[in-house]
Amino acid sequence: MGTPSWADARLAARLLAADPHGLGGAVLRAAPGPIRERWLEALRAALTPGTPWRRLPSGIGDDALLGGLDLAATLAAGRPISRAGLLAEADGGIIVVPMAERLPPGTASRLAAVLDTGMASDQPARFGLILLDEGEADETVAEALADRLAFRIDLHGLGRAEASAPEPEPAPGAPEPDPVGSLCALAEAFGIASLRGPILSARVARALAGAWPIGQAEIVSAARLVLAPRATRLPAPEEPAPETAEVPPAGPPQEQPGQERADPSAAEAPDDIVLEAVRAAIPPNLLDQLLAGGQRLAAAKAGRVGQAASARTGRPVGSRRGDPRRGRLDLLATLRAAAPWQALRRNVAEPRAIVVRRDDLRIRVLRQRTETTTVFCVDASGSAALERLAEAKGAIELLLAEAYVRRDRVALVAFRGTGAELVLPPTRSLTRAKRGLSGLPGGGGTPLAAGIDAAIAVALGVRRGGSRPAIVLLTDGRANVARSGEGGRVRAGAEALEAARALRAAGLPALVVDTGNRGEEARVVADAMGARYLKLPRAEAGQLSAAVRAAL
Repeated sequence: MGTPSWADARLAARLLAADPHGLGGAVLRAAPGPIRERWLEALRAALTPGTPWRRLPSGIGDDALLGGLDLAATLAAGRPISRAGLLAEADGGIIVVPMAERLPPGTASRLAAVLDTGMASDQPARFGLILLDEGEADETVAEALADRLAFRIDLHGLGRAEASAPEPEPAPGAPEPDPVGSLCALAEAFGIASLRGPILSARVARALAGAWPIGQAEIVSAARLVLAPRATRLPAPEEPAPETAEVPPAGPPQEQPGQERADPSAAEAPDDIVLEAVRAAIPPNLLDQLLAGGQRLAAAKAGRVGQAASARTGRPVGSRRGDPRRGRLDLLATLRAAAPWQALRRNVAEPRAIVVRRDDLRIRVLRQRTETTTVFCVDASGSAALERLAEAKGAIELLLAEAYVRRDRVALVAFRGTGAELVLPPTRSLTRAKRGLSGLPGGGGTPLAAGIDAAIAVALGVRRGGSRPAIVLLTDGRANVARSGEGGRVRAGAEALEAARALRAAGLPALVVDTGNRGEEARVVADAMGARYLKLPRAEAGQLSAAVRAAL
């Protein structure tokens, strides 16, 4: 696995300065300090003098972000007067977002929309976005926003001496016959589903080359900078071709005039040199990044999952029309609602500086973080049951040690034989958890559908209680016992996929940990669930616990 590279970080800054909007921007994962500031200074120095540079304030409202009513000018003039927002002010430049891992989902979606359209309230807003991620384990940048940015730069572990190294010049190479096809093949090999990955990497490759044609050196650099941090899996090793008796050809193949001989390996798979270069650039904490990629299904669901609305306490996330006796008055929002009507109201009412009516009153909308309950659903069947159960037990105990600080709970569902059972109801009691885990048996068939059904039931009960559920399924995906308790792989597999689709329809966030040594059955189940997939044939407790914390 690769290590953080200051040379790559500097190269990304130079490319981004040349085309901020075309490349979208960068997620900069680094703690506040001199290394992060040195990278930001390098980016700013590479920009054309006079390029806008703005910092996104915490808790910024839509009017200040997108533009809207200028309250002071409107009150003075007696008619609506609009003003440009921060995004329009940054047109052609850079916007820096501190603590991007805590960016509200609404603000993230508005930034993503403006990145797509280049417009904010009918005003040009083409900018590059720098998301400063301070790297907390339980908070990550929204994946929908990070996916639109070309670069994901991790400066953790870099020292000042490394940050002073010069940026190397890429070595010239032979032209690549199909650069876009090569990048798409690399994206597929490393499990990158979004088309933005190969699109942005193609833009980076062309920027490195300066013009067509693009060489292999530019393909390697673009894949290392853009595709490697997005990888969700390592390419599967090629299986050796079966040995067959050599049959002498009847005669030399006839070639048509002007027709070049095609290389079949070039179209089927990316070049081994490029593949190894990208593999070497994958961050060492890939497993955590795969899970913490930010696509928080819980945060995307309104209301019941993630955070709960509260009228009296919590973090302000906007305002709405309402009675101040039932909430906190938002004075600025109230004045903005009343401002456009002042000229008309002064004509029919007694002279006053500002006339506010009941319909103008706005109260703050506050959100409160709810506790999380992680439901572990463990395959306790077969010869490897004892090992898998030991891993689950260790992970649950590690998570429980943090439950008192995080206000979180865990539950355990085990399935084996002909059914599933709730071994550990939702709890944060370490003593109760150890007592429930100590006598957990293993062995027998694999009733996967029954296990998923039981986990859904527990998670829905948790949601009804106002908590945020998340399911972690540890299995190899090889179901062989149906819901009725009868054996049969075909029926059991079909019922398992049916249960997985039911979990997805319920909107429950899930993680599938593949504990098998071979096969893709668990990945098929994860796809049906809409869950994140993690291949860990030997998922040791500490690694699994860190992955779950990152996913939540």
